[in-house]
Amino acid sequence: MISNERNRIVEGLSDAQQMWDLIVVGGGATGLGTALDAASRGYKTLLLEQADFAKGTSSRSTKLVHGGVRYLAQGDIGLVREALYERGLLLKNAPHLVKNESFIIPNYEWWGGAFYTIGLTMYDLLAGSLGFGRAKHISKKEVIRRLPTIQQKGLYGGVVYHDGQFDDSRLAINLAQTSLEQGATVLNYFKVGGLLKNEQGKISGVIAADIETGITYELKSKSVVNATGVFVDDLLQMDKPGNKPLVRPSQGVHLVLDMSFMPADDALMIPKTDDGRVLFAVPWHDKLVVGTTDTPLNEHSLEPVALEEEIKFILRTAGRYLAKAPTRKDVLSVFAGLRPLAAPQNGSSKTKEISRSHKLFVSDSGLITITGGKWTTYRRMGQDTVDKAIVVGQLPVKDVRTKDLPIHGSIQNVDRTDHLYVYGSDRKALLALRNENSSWAEQLDVRADFIKAEVIWAVRYEMARTVEDVLARRVRVLFLDARMAIDMAPKVAALMAAELKKDQAWEQAQVAEFTKLAGSYLLEEYIPSR
Repeated sequence: MISNERNRIVEGLSDAQQMWDLIVVGGGATGLGTALDAASRGYKTLLLEQADFAKGTSSRSTKLVHGGVRYLAQGDIGLVREALYERGLLLKNAPHLVKNESFIIPNYEWWGGAFYTIGLTMYDLLAGSLGFGRAKHISKKEVIRRLPTIQQKGLYGGVVYHDGQFDDSRLAINLAQTSLEQGATVLNYFKVGGLLKNEQGKISGVIAADIETGITYELKSKSVVNATGVFVDDLLQMDKPGNKPLVRPSQGVHLVLDMSFMPADDALMIPKTDDGRVLFAVPWHDKLVVGTTDTPLNEHSLEPVALEEEIKFILRTAGRYLAKAPTRKDVLSVFAGLRPLAAPQNGSSKTKEISRSHKLFVSDSGLITITGGKWTTYRRMGQDTVDKAIVVGQLPVKDVRTKDLPIHGSIQNVDRTDHLYVYGSDRKALLALRNENSSWAEQLDVRADFIKAEVIWAVRYEMARTVEDVLARRVRVLFLDARMAIDMAPKVAALMAAELKKDQAWEQAQVAEFTKLAGSYLLEEYIPSR
């Protein structure tokens, strides 16, 4: 296990003469994919994230690794083929986090079975040898057997197809660990506040501040990559004030429900809703994730908030297809994410018409910006970005290595009956922490399996710095049940304070900050009994 003790990593930045091959700004899917690609090729790589890894969009997905059935319907064959290929590589390289999931499309029109079977057969064919299984038509009786709470009135039958499902922020953490193991320097809570340029006006590095200490660093580099998602325009404004926006944020909201609303191993896919999107109901960590929406926004934030109309849309649509219609009081957690879509040039405001394919731009100064894309294609986005950095930074050409590179934690034959499966090959070492302190084997809450050792592990080996880091992105409690997360916060803060050598004031502040944040993941106010 490579130590990622933060102070030691930060000390490595103090050499003012140090020259990086690439500095990657942004620690979401795209930035981490870029850093891993660069480091694995042997380039001297630094990644800086202003908050925590996957704090933004990359922890707020529908938890799918997919080619995109909707993009196939739009005729974007190239994007679908690329995404299906990358889906196959992800299952191969991170089998502890990615799995083959079966989806059922219920047919409420007589022609639906044949129509969707034909379309999804093409979807499967595009995947080639990396396919997850062929689509097939099933009877009404079989749909009801597999989805017992499906709305039966008007049901003709259904179509089963296969796609991937994963844990997004766990993958982000493992990518950060893999990058470290490949020789990269990776830091969260490090904010880039300016760009360095030479006499010719070309980018020569960044000015960045360690948020924990307030110390500012001037960091030199042969190339700088802007992989900040919905924040790409902020960095572009530092480069050239007045730049036309490259990104149009689109908000996607998800509601999390108890599995009793759809007790099934299969996921549900509704191919057409009121707003023209698809709606998914996906089993995830013993809960049901339902979404998503597609709402164009004019501003971005690290903590986007679900709009009332988005919440009503999901509840209304889910209620049409489930025998028991969910209500506001049934929502365990609501989370919103912002997609960094390439801004439309034709004036269209329909975000579902904006291409999900990624785009690379090189400014006159040499700043490399990557926009668009999605989690499934993170590896290819990283590869394309590094290929561009080789040209811009005049780096020696080296072949890509990430196609066959196992991601940290990768193991075969995953036992998903134990919630610790997400740690993959780290599970045994995590459980060994109980030998150091037997109390760490205790549950954080009697209602869930999460144990105290996971908090210690997150601090020591996964660069968690706050209670939010642990409860939102290391263990996923905030996204699964926000009330439970609020109840767990004091125990997590106490464990972290002891491990990080923080005082009681820090502990209390952490609990207060997290409780306030978690309140925005609930539709009704919750007062913990402490």
